[in-house]
Amino acid sequence: MADRLLADVGTLLRETAADVVVPMFRRLDDSDIAEKAPGELVTVADRRAEEVISARLRELLPGSVVVGEEAVAEDPTLLEHLRGAGDVWLVDPIDGTSNFAAGRRPFALMVALQRDGVPVASWVYDPLDGTLASCRAGAGTRLDGTPVRTAASTPEVGALRGTAMTRFLPPDARRSAEAGGARIGELLPGQHCAGREYLDLLTGTQHFVLFWRTLPWDHAPGTLLVREAGGVARRFDGTDYHPADDGRGLLVAASEEIWDEVRAALLDD
Repeated sequence: MADRLLADVGTLLRETAADVVVPMFRRLDDSDIAEKAPGELVTVADRRAEEVISARLRELLPGSVVVGEEAVAEDPTLLEHLRGAGDVWLVDPIDGTSNFAAGRRPFALMVALQRDGVPVASWVYDPLDGTLASCRAGAGTRLDGTPVRTAASTPEVGALRGTAMTRFLPPDARRSAEAGGARIGELLPGQHCAGREYLDLLTGTQHFVLFWRTLPWDHAPGTLLVREAGGVARRFDGTDYHPADDGRGLLVAASEEIWDEVRAALLDD
């Protein structure tokens, strides 16, 4: 894959954020926000941004298919493309919609590309601080154009910082995760924005993040970014995460060693 495509999609996300998303931040009316499912919000900015991003992605790769969060809400059969052949884009036009709708940060724009069922590139952009992460499979991850490695330094046991999204965990797993937090260091509150959690892993602000729900547009971009930077993204049973999987539970860590430590502390009975 040419580096030109990496640059073009990065530019697309920056332009969409500047033209569509950020101008609506803290300027939404009640009529601009809807509930597409119980507890799941969508705004006019989500829908408009997805339209803009999807149209441009199809131009960049003619014949490609776009699986966008808002399009899937209308037509769930689009998810079948994740197991098919060809070029398939995954798009989260505004990750962290609940934050965006409430006028809070963070939120992010995210895109991933699969080729014949294999993740090959991804992008995560936080428009409020201007941070853009991008990668292509086998070529490493760049943060604002600079190569980044998540495992450059590994803190000692008891000095780890990370997030465990315990709200949706089964009761036994929730109790285990909450009790185990003190053994590994600092358990941070969730940011309600997976894209920002992944960016914080890349910057070293935190060393791990644990999720229960794993919708593909939320995690396809970030998991590839972390893996290409030297980190690990696996299901609780140790199997590698893939966007087409419909399972639950995902632990992402800056290194193999950290993944093992966090798995033992938060998830072992």
